This record gives sequence, structure tokens and C-alpha cells, in this order.
Amino acid sequence: MSPIDRMTQIRAYPLRRIVPSLHGFLLSLALATAAFGQAAASHNAEVTTPLADLLQEAEQNNPQIQAARQGWQAAKQIPSQVSTLPDPQFNLQQVNVGSPRPFAGYTNSDFAYIGLGVSQDFPYPGKLRLKGEIAKRDAEVVQQQYESVRRSILAGVKSAYFQLAYLSKTLGILESDGELLQQVEKAADARYRSGMGNQHDLLQAQVERTKLLREIAMHHLEVAKSQAQIKQLLNRSQSSPDIEPSELPETPLPNTFEELLSATKAQNPEISGAEKMVERQKLQVDLAHKDFYPDFNVQYMLQRTDPTQFRAYYMLSIGVRVPIYRGRKQRPELAQAEAELNRSRSESEVQSQQVAFELRSDYETAQKTAELLKIYREGLLPQARAGFQAAIAAYQNNRQDFQALLASFLDVLHLDEEYWKSAAERETALARLEQLTGLSLRGEGAKR
Repeated sequence: MSPIDRMTQIRAYPLRRIVPSLHGFLLSLALATAAFGQAAASHNAEVTTPLADLLQEAEQNNPQIQAARQGWQAAKQIPSQVSTLPDPQFNLQQVNVGSPRPFAGYTNSDFAYIGLGVSQDFPYPGKLRLKGEIAKRDAEVVQQQYESVRRSILAGVKSAYFQLAYLSKTLGILESDGELLQQVEKAADARYRSGMGNQHDLLQAQVERTKLLREIAMHHLEVAKSQAQIKQLLNRSQSSPDIEPSELPETPLPNTFEELLSATKAQNPEISGAEKMVERQKLQVDLAHKDFYPDFNVQYMLQRTDPTQFRAYYMLSIGVRVPIYRGRKQRPELAQAEAELNRSRSESEVQSQQVAFELRSDYETAQKTAELLKIYREGLLPQARAGFQAAIAAYQNNRQDFQALLASFLDVLHLDEEYWKSAAERETALARLEQLTGLSLRGEGAKR
């Protein structure tokens, strides 16, 4: 019989004397808990899925990552387009004298001719190169956005995975602590039968056991939410089999904050994207300066009249587009580019400060939760269990009241849950550090 089944075997002897209808209610609770116990047994029997496999699956199948990657691939095609000369234009001219019909009168008029020409626009030297460099920086910004999306999705998978591992562990806690609560109920029942206790203590013990059933139901609700989240990130069907997480590790963090900060400055996509945007705006300012200079157009044409009487004509034309409206076009364009450059510098500084803040916050979370876990393992958890055993012995010998015994049990229950919650918070903080720095901090880790 599983611990959770034993936990739900309600002793109805004292209750039938006061509230007969409560027996049926508690029996239904026992049946529900038995179903939970079967689900827990099936849960433990499933083969766990390594986190590395899920990360690889998310990187291949997540539609957000795929969309961001395709956006980057599209942006890489732009630089060559904007840095290439405009397409040339070919012209055919035919002039008649005395007739509107094409090619009429070619041989009977000295003024009739056929002309073939080509024209090409030439921007001022350096403009095309700057446009190509600007488009290249735009593509690099999109690349950093893609990397940011990729890291965010992978961090989300890790966070959901660690939440599932935490919930899986808390189910075992509820089962094992249910056995402790059964000891409390037995002690209260024994004292009540001996005449040294009162029925209120027994009823309160049964209330606490029913609260454990509520915790189990809430646990299953949270598991369902986490399963739905991680399936969404993996682009799996919501009706697909649930994911079974591995044991929640305690991953060491050998890096100092300065090392993590250095890696962040070099590899963080938000910072890199902001820096690329500053470079892009500098090039935009240079291009705005170039727009004060003229662009050119070159045309060349061959004209033929009667080849038996006249020689061919060759014409070369050069056109210049002069920027004469500088006060209304070029100067506002330059002012706009300079303002955008200053804005991009400020946004880059804001991004650097924001990322440094997040890095420090997650680093402190990882460091402090490691200290907390040690305090739990070496102090609070063994002390709470020892205190509970002492309290139940004192209660059985009528040297302590029931409220003190119940408080010691709740200490054990809450400290167990807080330990694994802190472990999940630490692993989630490490996942965010990996997202910010681009480093792989995941190791085997020490297990409790």
C-alpha cells in the first residue's frame, strides 16, 4: 500500500459518535487520494527525459525560433541589393518625317533615323558602399534579435523543466509527510481513547490530512500548467504524452561575477544588438553628409540615318542631380541622423545597465540560494525532523499539548517544500545566467 493510500485511511470511530455523515465524505476523499496515489506510481514509473534533449527539440521545432532565424536569413540578402548600381535603362528611338507609321520614310528623308541608347545612374562615390554597410548592420541587429529569441525560448524550457522537477519532488514530500501526519493522528487517537486527550485534537489532525489532499490537487493543477507551457515551447501537441523530468540537480557555479559580466559584455545579444545599432546610425550620419553631393546620370546613344549617304551619330550625355533644396531636405536629414545616433547611444547604455542589473540579481539569487540549501540540509531539515520526533514522544507521554506537536509537523512539511523550491529557484537563476552570458553552466551537479 502506498504512503498516500495509508494517509487516507480515516479512523472514523470518534467521528461517528458526533458527525455520522462525515464518514461518507472522508471515504470519498480516501478514494480520490487512492487515485492520486495510482497516478503518482505511474508518474514515477515513466522514463525521464533529459533536459538536453528538450533543448535540442525546442531549437529545431519552436516556431518563434524558426521565424526569427528566417528573418535573419532574409535580412542578409539586403546588403548586396542596396550596394549595387541601379539597373541600366536601354532606349530605342525612331524618327520619321512625313508619316506617323514606325520606320516609314527612313530612305526618303535626311532627317529620319533610328537610335539605340543606354543610360546609367551613378550615385555620388561612397553612397552605395555606405548603404550596403548600413544594411549589413541591420542584418547583424536582426541576427542578435534571433539569438535573443533563441536564448529566451531555451531559458523558458529550462524554467518549465525545473518547475516540473520541483513539483515532482513535492509530491514525494506530501506522501512522506503524510506518513508523519498519520503518526500524529494515531497519537491523538491513542490519547483520546485513553481519556487523556480530547476529540478536538483528533479532528484537527484529520483536518490537516484533508489539507494535504488539497495540496495534492493543487500540485496536479500546477503540473498540468507546466506541462502545457513546455509543450507549447517544444511545439508539441497538447494531447501528447507528458514530459517526465529528471531529478532536480544542484549545479555548482564556479564563475565569479566579474567573469560572468565580461562574458555578458562580449556575448549578450541585447548588448551586441544595441552596439550594432550605434554603428548603423554612425553610418547613417555619414550617408546624410554624402547626400549634400550630387548624383550623376550617363547616357550614350547611337543614331543611324541612311547608311549609304550619312555616317552614324554617337551621342554621350552626362546629367547631374544637384541638391539645391538643402535647407528643406539634406540639413533636416542630417539632423535626424545625428539625433538617431544620440538616441541609439543612450539606448545602448540603458541596455547595458539593464543586463548588468539582471546579471547581478540572478547571480546573487544563485549564490544565496546555494547558502540557503546548505542551511536547510545541514540545519533546518534535520532539526525539524528531530523536533517532530521529540514532540510526538512528548505528546504520547502527555508532556506536551497537541498544538505544539502540530506546529512541529508543519515545520517539517513547509521546510521540505521550501528546500526544493529554493533548489528550483537556483536552477532557474542559473538558466537566466546562461541566457545572459551565453555560457554553458549546466553540469552534473550534486544531488541531495
